[in-house]
Amino acid sequence: MTTSAVDGYSPDAGPEPLDDVETEAREPVAFGLIVIGDEVLNGARVDGHLPAFKRLIGERGHTLARYWMLPDDPDVLTTHLRFSMGRPEPVFVCGGIGATPDDHTRACAAAAAHVELVRHPEAARLIEDKFGESAYPHRILMADLPAGADLVPNPVNQMPGFTLARHWFLPGFPKMAWPMAEWVLDRHFGRCVQARESAVLVRGVPESQLIPLMRRLTLEYPELKHFSLPHMGEDPHIRLGFRGRDGLDDAMRELRQALDEAAFEYIEAPVDGARED
Repeated sequence: MTTSAVDGYSPDAGPEPLDDVETEAREPVAFGLIVIGDEVLNGARVDGHLPAFKRLIGERGHTLARYWMLPDDPDVLTTHLRFSMGRPEPVFVCGGIGATPDDHTRACAAAAAHVELVRHPEAARLIEDKFGESAYPHRILMADLPAGADLVPNPVNQMPGFTLARHWFLPGFPKMAWPMAEWVLDRHFGRCVQARESAVLVRGVPESQLIPLMRRLTLEYPELKHFSLPHMGEDPHIRLGFRGRDGLDDAMRELRQALDEAAFEYIEAPVDGARED
């Protein structure tokens, strides 16, 4: 390996810490989430990270842009992490940073970023302070991190995660990963105005007949996320609307006007968090 950083990045912690983590002045950030572990893929454990991170990220006004679930396979991990590190969004990575033979994340992160795996002195000190002589020869391996990585504090057992190339590597255990993620979010990304969602329920109309309207409004309001969600069952309908911040009321006003002009039947959809579909 070389010690150069992955394309376009230096191996640092990302944005500078905020002076005031309660401010809402920052722009919303789109995050990635990667969950690693054969035990999740084979069904031995159910992944709780996706709903938890959607909540942690969303309640601070940010969004989850993508989600991957990956096996404990070094080739797969390195390939996906290399691709992910080449993208602009910050990413949380949960799992595989321990010292057992099936924990490949630390080495794969180094390989993906084209840096060496080296012993981090502060991580080594934390492990030695906690375990003393029993830190050797195995537990100390958790201090072998990609060159240039910074630590993410662990309030549960003091065994840190690490950050590299805007990726935040956390344990797979939820009780550790989630408070560590909260620390990252509050310290480095802060809060912004939360996105809102507004929609109508359209009845008696095939979704295909709504496509021209969807296309027009998508072009007119590119800052919003348009959605069309068909619902089958006793009350078939289409949940049609937008999610975003600026322009949401104008977009919905134009949507309702277009539906009225076409004589399409619709009612107002339940507010955020109270969906029928």
